Amino acid sequence: MDNSSVQKAQNIRDVIRYLQKFKNALVVIYLDDKIINSPLFSSHIRDIALLHKAGLKVVIIPGAKQRIDQVLQDAKIQWNYKDNIRVTNQEAMPLIKMAAFDVSNIVMTSLAANNITAVIGNWVRSRAKGILEGYDFGTAGEIEKLEVNAIQTVLEHGFIPIFPCIGWNSTGHPYNISSAELSQQVAINLKADKLFFVMKDGGIDSSRYFIPENFALSDSGEVPAMNLEEVEIFLKKNIHKNETVEKILALAKTACNNGVTRVHILNGEIDGVLPCEIFSDLGSGTMIYSNDYGKIRNMERTDIPAILSIMNPFIQNGKLLPRSEKQLEESMQDFIVYELDGGVHACACLHFYDKKQAEISAVAVDENFSHMGIGPKIIEHLISKAKKEKIKSVFIMTTQASDWFEKLGFTEDKIESIPEERKKIWTPQRNSKVFRLNF
Repeated sequence: MDNSSVQKAQNIRDVIRYLQKFKNALVVIYLDDKIINSPLFSSHIRDIALLHKAGLKVVIIPGAKQRIDQVLQDAKIQWNYKDNIRVTNQEAMPLIKMAAFDVSNIVMTSLAANNITAVIGNWVRSRAKGILEGYDFGTAGEIEKLEVNAIQTVLEHGFIPIFPCIGWNSTGHPYNISSAELSQQVAINLKADKLFFVMKDGGIDSSRYFIPENFALSDSGEVPAMNLEEVEIFLKKNIHKNETVEKILALAKTACNNGVTRVHILNGEIDGVLPCEIFSDLGSGTMIYSNDYGKIRNMERTDIPAILSIMNPFIQNGKLLPRSEKQLEESMQDFIVYELDGGVHACACLHFYDKKQAEISAVAVDENFSHMGIGPKIIEHLISKAKKEKIKSVFIMTTQASDWFEKLGFTEDKIESIPEERKKIWTPQRNSKVFRLNF
């Protein structure tokens, strides 16, 4: 089987695994209004319909800024922005409400064309933003409460709730609220598994932003994931680069701190961006997370097929020695793997020879994930493990990765320095070099 066929098979496995993982998961999707007015809107709606049919519970919050601008402009009603908040007088509110519901109706109608039933509701209780430091914010509102039980009922009946950017107070007075902030609050209150911000120019990449040192990048220069600490570093390095993205990252950070497992910032100008982000390990946007994105654990017997698959390209190009399924099973206690959303994407072995030295071997990272810094993480893990056992040094044997190990602090040593047991399997034909790290 050629490499392309192997990759296709792995992609299919990933989809099946994620379908199992996210069945009945709750996802909240913010659709920027520039996406709603784009040629790809119908494609995104089709994908959302497929997610719903696959068993995911979906909530949609559409942005309505452009539609509100248009309606107010046609009516010759003035407005302005203060702290990125639209400020109008009371005469504008009926038109703002109409525009917000117009956009929600567009989304609902498009879902209906895909045989999906959606419900537009008034589930948001709000209050006036009021007067802050002497400035009257007029019709702008703040979210006070969500009718969670009513929303859950809609979801349990198999419908997709759609939220216009309007909230009502206890007497039925409407206020204009932020769709992005509403998305965050819906995700927090419903304890969503995922929150998606689908936006025009939503990608975070090296062509538009300063990427801090040690951030992982994809082959196309995008940041695939950031933990909350990295979000802070990124924001400090990119002040005023893009106020919208800054706001979304701040909302994402708060969402993760309040129980949302993961937040995804996606470029809505890419067709298929939603299913690619959900049903593949690499995704197609930037994921914000508070828990460990991937984890290192001991190898299990069921990992062996995946490990053999990861090792195979390195064996073919002579970087690793061949290993059989039986050999892996016999040395299973020495192996660790790197797991990402239930899939194994890297492995390494730490074998203790005596109380003085141990060998790190069989280091292999899925080539599709080589940009994510997984290799150094598993080496660091094994070094820490060796130190806990009070080993004096660790060594590696390599033919083609000497530069990589030198970068990690290893220095070249003599063949005579390795244990006699290891010398027996060293051959002049392979001529592996020894690199060592002393503690």
